[in-house]
Amino acid sequence: MSGSLTDVPGLAVGHHSMESTGVTVIRVTDSDGALAAVDVRGGGPGTRETDLLDPHNTVERVHAIALSGGSAFGLAAADGVMRGLAQRKVGFPVTQGIRIPIVPGAVIFDLLVGSQRLPGAAQGVEALKDSYRVEEGPGPHSIGAGCGASAGRLRGGVGQASVKVGDYRVAALVVANPVGEVVNPQDGTLWGAPDKSVDKEAFSQLTAPEAALNTTIGVIATDAPLTTPQAKRLAMAGHDGISRAVRPAHLPLDGDTLFALSTAWQPLGVGVPVLSYLCAGAAQAVEAAIVDAVVSAAPDEDLNVTAYREIAS
Repeated sequence: MSGSLTDVPGLAVGHHSMESTGVTVIRVTDSDGALAAVDVRGGGPGTRETDLLDPHNTVERVHAIALSGGSAFGLAAADGVMRGLAQRKVGFPVTQGIRIPIVPGAVIFDLLVGSQRLPGAAQGVEALKDSYRVEEGPGPHSIGAGCGASAGRLRGGVGQASVKVGDYRVAALVVANPVGEVVNPQDGTLWGAPDKSVDKEAFSQLTAPEAALNTTIGVIATDAPLTTPQAKRLAMAGHDGISRAVRPAHLPLDGDTLFALSTAWQPLGVGVPVLSYLCAGAAQAVEAAIVDAVVSAAPDEDLNVTAYREIAS
């Protein structure tokens, strides 16, 4: 287990970075897609194709998830991901010779950090291309959709984590960009990792970027065979991980959105006891991924936000 989303077989991750913004694509390697669900919290979401993933709707499988900076402008990146998949003949078979790639997405607000470049379809194409490169491990953290992320008063980014749950694996990739703090101001420790801390006095002097539709978005994946309602429950449980690592979470200016993917093919799902353990694993993975995003974020003098390692104690 490398601690990355790709510890779950059947997934690939690609990024395209644009200084202080970018795009991250989670691609399903099986051309038939993976079963998916989503749970949206907070008051300011920026999403695409989330209604499609409601358990009572027809299409259950997706071919990629697009995560992007650029606020609502960044939703255009998913168009490029669709285009790239369509060129590879990947998609939902509508009729003979016609396949429509299913690419839900979510965005973060990063327009107040660094430049105001906006990701679009072209950047979605590039992030998709990057997902076809073979790479082991979680890779850099200040990359793709996480380039301009801020977590309260610290720099955020892309974080990943994975856990073993019995015979199955549960992993998370999160773009940490919350309004709330990841640091306990009383003692300087991280809410999600009390063994890690910052200099309390230095932290108290920091000013957070203006809160405006910040959010934590991400993908939880498992190789356990889930039904669509069970995948929905996994996404819901993942939000407990956000609440542990970020305080407060799910605010009116957050748009916290977590997708859940099952790469297994058995259609019967798992029993309730196993699902309960998987949900606990999802919360654990999301919490750890947020910590990973913050602790591993790289300092950048061109951005008006401080990285954890600059004031770590």
